[in-house]
Amino acid sequence: MSGGMFRDGRGRSYLVPFMLVASLFFLWGVAHSILDVLNKHFQDVLVISKARSGLVQAMVYGGYFLMAVPAGRIIRRWGYRAGIVTGLMLYGIGALMFIPGGRLMSFPFFLLCLFVIGCGLTCLETSANPYMTVLGERKSAARRLNLAQSLNGLGWVVGPLVGGLLILGDDSDISLPYAVIGSVVIVLGVVFSRLRLPSPEEEEEDCRQERQRTAKRPVWKVRSFRWGVPALLLYVAAQTGINSFFINYVMEASPGITARTAALMLSFGGMGLFMVGRLLGSVVMRTVRPAVMMTVCSSGAVICMAVVILCSGAAGIAALCLTYLFESVMFPTIFSMALSGIHGEQTKTASSYLVMSIVGGAVAPVLMGIIGESSMAVGFVLPLVCFVCVWGYSFTYKMMNNHENINNHRNI
Repeated sequence: MSGGMFRDGRGRSYLVPFMLVASLFFLWGVAHSILDVLNKHFQDVLVISKARSGLVQAMVYGGYFLMAVPAGRIIRRWGYRAGIVTGLMLYGIGALMFIPGGRLMSFPFFLLCLFVIGCGLTCLETSANPYMTVLGERKSAARRLNLAQSLNGLGWVVGPLVGGLLILGDDSDISLPYAVIGSVVIVLGVVFSRLRLPSPEEEEEDCRQERQRTAKRPVWKVRSFRWGVPALLLYVAAQTGINSFFINYVMEASPGITARTAALMLSFGGMGLFMVGRLLGSVVMRTVRPAVMMTVCSSGAVICMAVVILCSGAAGIAALCLTYLFESVMFPTIFSMALSGIHGEQTKTASSYLVMSIVGGAVAPVLMGIIGESSMAVGFVLPLVCFVCVWGYSFTYKMMNNHENINNHRNI
């Protein structure tokens, strides 16, 4: 039997487990995107600087750095389901901690809540991202992950919308959205603890020999993976920095726009294009190779960032929103490209390192806050540099693969 997008080489279907786990992508999309509203909210309510408000993202993404390796050990020992359940429980506990946090209104306590959420999201991503890549034939891994990430894009739309309405209002209650999210996530954790998720073969029968040959090879010897880790780190740094100061940039570029209006622009303009881009990406990659797609998109993102820095008003805001379309496919595509030369149990190890690279999101907001304290447009030099590096990885990916194929041939 032939494989397919949701079938392995033996014809076994993984559509149902794909749908179940893909639903989780929405949840961490909401968790990440609502941070961008919190960033501006804490600046205004707690009267803190842009650089200090960047700690909101730093605590969540710092959790990725500290929890990624333990999360990888959890899924290697107990499987993908254990990683997912652990992630949901930590995510839910961190969200519910916002209830007492709303009474205390202590910035350090909020940072603690966000750190716990970050640890939970790490377990979810370490489990769900590689699981998506093995639920069907390997050549469809990038398309499958992009499709699942489309639900993540929907979460990125909902987060700023809910946050803008509930958190940035005159009678805002910061604990309400997190109380709802936390309750839902805890229930899902209980549900997933009782589900049986299959552990599919990661390759078709005719790839077994290659998998056995490369299974003992250290993941850092794989060139496309070794350079994929910093590429993913820089992409996440760019994405997080842009999200963190979208509202600040829009309000500076067009002073008549309020924080709530800017949040809605982030939701429907930026995140809306982000979701559309991921849906289009899963379709376009039927005929276009992932590396080609990445080269084109990273080129577009570089151009948009240049316009954001050099222009203001409507032109700068339009370019900032358009950046979301170009960056939409980058995370899942870089993730699958980096794993393309990894096989067997090494996939779980490699995945934990890739998820650890999300720590780039902890650094970028703080640096952008410092650089852009007087003018936010200047701060966008940082994501510009990051996108240039991502372009370099995409452009040289084919050469990396050719290098790996030559080495594998010599080892036969």
